[in-house]
Amino acid sequence: MSKVKFGISQSALIVAAMFVACSGLGAQAGSETVMVALDRARIIRVPDGTQTLIIGNPLIADVTLLKNNHSMVITGRSFGSTNMIALDSAGNPVAESMIKVTAGDQSLIVMRGGAQQSYSCNPRCAPTVTLGDEAKYMNESIGAVRARNGASASGGR
Repeated sequence: MSKVKFGISQSALIVAAMFVACSGLGAQAGSETVMVALDRARIIRVPDGTQTLIIGNPLIADVTLLKNNHSMVITGRSFGSTNMIALDSAGNPVAESMIKVTAGDQSLIVMRGGAQQSYSCNPRCAPTVTLGDEAKYMNESIGAVRARNGASASGGR
């Protein structure tokens, strides 16, 4: 059995190489988990040679391939996780990633018994509609938005 000893400069070089290899994972789809907030879009670089993207559950996330700049847009549709597979022009798998859709960092969820109400806070909290909200709360929030849009369209008359 032979042992390999690394000097400080060789160890630093290996650590730096590992850091560079791992730091690219967040910017490119591969075998990592891509995090996206609900109702938000995120642009990610696709692996070289990707011609087709397949999403496991399109109810959780939507993916659009932007062929001109080797990127894709991932949009969070509902909470959960799903997978995405990238294929080359011959239909061979190039990469597979997990997509996890989470709540945004500026959201607040209030639970009253079994009834859920969602708020968007930036900086003040205002009602918003999110998956899982109580139907009555959802309808009231949507009605308020429609009334506001109607007032804007009519010039406040």
